[in-house]
Amino acid sequence: MGSLPLDASLRPLDPEAFAGDSRPVVDFLAEYYRDVDKYPVRAADLEPGRLRKLLPEAAPEHGEPMENVLEDVRRDILPGLTHWQSPSFFAYFPMNASPAGFAGEMLSAGLNVVPFVWAASPAAAELESVVVDWMGTLLGLPQRLLFSGGGGGVLQGSTCEAVVCTLAAARDRALHRLGHESIMKLVVYASDQTHVTFQKGARLVGIPPSNFRVIQTTPASGYGLTADAVRAAVDRDVARGLVPLYLCATVGTTGLGAVDPVRELGEEARRHGMWLHVDAAYAGSAAICPEFQGYLDGAELADSVSMNPHKLFLTNADCCCLWVASPGAVTSALSTDPEYLKNVGTDATGKPAAIDYKDWQISLSRRFRAIKLWVVLRRYGAVGLRAHIRRHVTAAKWFERTVAADERFEVVVARKFSLVCFRLRARFVGDDTVDELNRELLAAVNASGRAFMTHFVVDGKFVIRLAVGGAMTEMRHVADVWDLLQANADHVLRRHQL
Repeated sequence: MGSLPLDASLRPLDPEAFAGDSRPVVDFLAEYYRDVDKYPVRAADLEPGRLRKLLPEAAPEHGEPMENVLEDVRRDILPGLTHWQSPSFFAYFPMNASPAGFAGEMLSAGLNVVPFVWAASPAAAELESVVVDWMGTLLGLPQRLLFSGGGGGVLQGSTCEAVVCTLAAARDRALHRLGHESIMKLVVYASDQTHVTFQKGARLVGIPPSNFRVIQTTPASGYGLTADAVRAAVDRDVARGLVPLYLCATVGTTGLGAVDPVRELGEEARRHGMWLHVDAAYAGSAAICPEFQGYLDGAELADSVSMNPHKLFLTNADCCCLWVASPGAVTSALSTDPEYLKNVGTDATGKPAAIDYKDWQISLSRRFRAIKLWVVLRRYGAVGLRAHIRRHVTAAKWFERTVAADERFEVVVARKFSLVCFRLRARFVGDDTVDELNRELLAAVNASGRAFMTHFVVDGKFVIRLAVGGAMTEMRHVADVWDLLQANADHVLRRHQL
């Protein structure tokens, strides 16, 4: 049955129209997923401005059937996409999708509630507090970070949002003690492997760029941030009259998948009263498996922890879990209390009787993300999600072993999760062509359309990253990309007569 016609008596949420427009979209996506591996993972020959040339200069005056819209998506939009759900997408980090995640997203979009205060949708706010406690328990987080233990959690859109919220909380906690004029003395610490969003977040909350310390890591620590290096940087700043504010420990860095020692950094943070944030955006999902929970050892010393279920946890974007040990520190920095947003019901103290999540985030409006994560947890269960994580880690282990066995290649840093960092090895000390060879190799693989990977630079070395974790990725796809790498390596080396 085709979509219902649109006319002057438009009734957008008519149940029949809703069903009529939704069914073709579901069928379209099912067809897309069946055929996604037939598309070039990344169209290499496109130039900026292509789509503007294909689309009309103005929006249509009259509505069209959904089938017409979807045909334009097929003809004009799909060829210009990088296909993140392709089983041969190994770039950046995965952005998982799943039927349960899609169903949860449909429920969120379909119900379309805005739970910024408890009264605006009580069940939505309460489901969020339940789901973040479920997640924290699955990851083995300490009770002090859960609602059940005096802490609490919130679902943000991204780590970037979580970082700004925690930096604002740390800033206000310090300035309450020191006075607002001391903001120019506050210092934030991270490693040279920490995601750049922390530098952006620090600027947004008013920390001078000159007060952001990027501490060097080394191969000796697997590019993890050491407590000794932090201590030296902090002691130098204290001697200059500056105030250590915030320290980031990362579990699974973006470039290399490195892990900072949370316990050691937590002890260093406590020595100077710094806020410790644990960024587990990528690798946090792995902690659902007991064998990976050791990487979060020391989380009881953290003021906040974040991870992204939309990376490896089969939860469609967007979804970031943020836990804090002191919810009051966050709400003190972020809360607003205009009369038109007050809950009618209060407890005996006059304070709100329930959680108002508007005070846990930057924006006022918010989506019903909790139902999406709840559907994923209900549909797959902990056992299914652990199997998903382990399947990709196993594939990455195979790839790492295979790369190491080929004398032309080297693994740059030992794999910890499902990210493998490797490159064509230098032929001799001082080989100044090796980076260009690796650039050519990566470019050739990506230009083929049969796979897509990205790179990193560490210690001046150009490194190729293979991030395994797509919802549709199987062992055969990892084996295929290795065959593709070998064939293109042969070609690149022959062209350079090596």
